[in-house]
Amino acid sequence: MHPTRRRALLFAISGTAVLTSGCMTKPVRPANADGTYCFRIGKSYRPKLTCTPSPIPPEQIEADAKRFVPTSGKLTVYLVRKRWGDTENLVRVGREGAPAVDMVPESFARWRLPAGNHRLTVTWAEGSAALDISGGAGEVAFVEVVGSVWAWGSHYRLERGDAAESRQRAAALRLVADVG
Repeated sequence: MHPTRRRALLFAISGTAVLTSGCMTKPVRPANADGTYCFRIGKSYRPKLTCTPSPIPPEQIEADAKRFVPTSGKLTVYLVRKRWGDTENLVRVGREGAPAVDMVPESFARWRLPAGNHRLTVTWAEGSAALDISGGAGEVAFVEVVGSVWAWGSHYRLERGDAAESRQRAAALRLVADVG
């Protein structure tokens, strides 16, 4: 292939990639007038909405949470829920003795807990699953809420997340709860 032709082809491919990259990430939906947040699936005139039962934190708190800094004297746990097969259902992540966190698809939550061992439980209409985590004061832990929804039912589990991947995943999500 002639160098001029090759250069033109590379320029065309690069330009297309740059122009379409903005279409790859959809913007975060704003909160509703009452402060709740809804995840929307479908583009029809009747989309399916999964909404938080209570108002979400303001954008200033979300910006602070997305810095992923530890809290002195506490174990900071980030719950991240973003998987391609997890498109509906409100799930509740809880721990004995602490307020539970309600999560919609494509959202994250920040939870500040006392240092030590904790058993986290995710519950949904069809079941529950648990994960044991431990951490010291001033540490940050990431927990992924992994789910899949099918016509015959849904299944969720909790697993420890890789810090870099979980941060990247959470950066484009909406903060739905900030506890502690």
